[in-house]
Amino acid sequence: MENTINSMAMIEKYLGRESEDLLNYKATCIPKERLTVPGPATLDEVFGISDRNVQVLKSLSSLYHHGRLSDTGYLSILPVDQGIEHTAGSSFAPNPDYFDPENIIKLAIEGGCNGVVTTFGGLSLHARKYAHKIPFIVKINHNELLTYPNKYDQVMFGSVEEAWNLGATAVGATIYFGSQESNRQIVEVAEAFERAHELGMATVLWCYTRNNNFKTKEQDYHTAADLTGQANHLGVTIKADLIKQKLPETNGGFTALKFGKTHPDMYKKLTSEHPVDLCRYQVANCYMGKIGLINSGGASSGADDFSLAVRTAVINKRAGGTGLISGRKAFQRPMEEGIKLLNLIQDVYLHKEIMVA
Repeated sequence: MENTINSMAMIEKYLGRESEDLLNYKATCIPKERLTVPGPATLDEVFGISDRNVQVLKSLSSLYHHGRLSDTGYLSILPVDQGIEHTAGSSFAPNPDYFDPENIIKLAIEGGCNGVVTTFGGLSLHARKYAHKIPFIVKINHNELLTYPNKYDQVMFGSVEEAWNLGATAVGATIYFGSQESNRQIVEVAEAFERAHELGMATVLWCYTRNNNFKTKEQDYHTAADLTGQANHLGVTIKADLIKQKLPETNGGFTALKFGKTHPDMYKKLTSEHPVDLCRYQVANCYMGKIGLINSGGASSGADDFSLAVRTAVINKRAGGTGLISGRKAFQRPMEEGIKLLNLIQDVYLHKEIMVA
């Protein structure tokens, strides 16, 4: 395909033994015909008939029509707020250049991303230089990790109005669904998203689950398809325009933990053990794909990063997702390698041979 850097043969090589299964799998649960599949007309079909005002439509359009994936309906976004979420030292020690937030923006631009997510402080220093060159997504809340003993709570770090003054295209926020603080976070973020829409900005929600009881001796259910799927459904309910979620690694969280409400068909008809079906359940909970699901790239593991990034992108695309939001795998290495990784992810979405299952 035109504009790709990595061939299908290279993508298959990165997938290794899983190549045949992931690239040729036929979904057995929720058929793709029930989904709103990403494409050039998605914005018109979904948001053109919604209550989003003209300025929000312009903001969404600028995000979807930037970078190498422009006009495809897919997104490649660079997020770097880990300096707060994980401590700056642990995040940037592998590549200290990224203590300088300008290099974060440069990586997103050179890497052909649709947009860049980072902090109020980082963007405010460089807004006049870059806000018109790449869409800014300002992360408005964070979990700071300096409190001892550590606590896990998302608190506001600035106002929606401040994000607008920075020239932001969108605001991003996290809710820890399942946590004791989640009710307060839902109210705070819902109000912030309403104000962002009034001002003409799009909204992106990190729909993470967090509760110590979601992890048992046998299994960690924080990435279970049923729990993350419900988190997504709560997220679209407060009018997120995009949902960020971790790729599901298991299922049956509700039944194993013995809480919530379930139906046998959730596990027998709507999902299977295949990673594409598990991710599709996440997509289904985003109003059957009308609100785009972007899966996170996850932590950097070194040599396997390129293979893992390709795997995640292929699963997301074949499930009906909208793209990848990958940070540590890209910025915790020299910039040229980070650009190479971002381009590799983007090529998964550019190759027409990789179709929705």
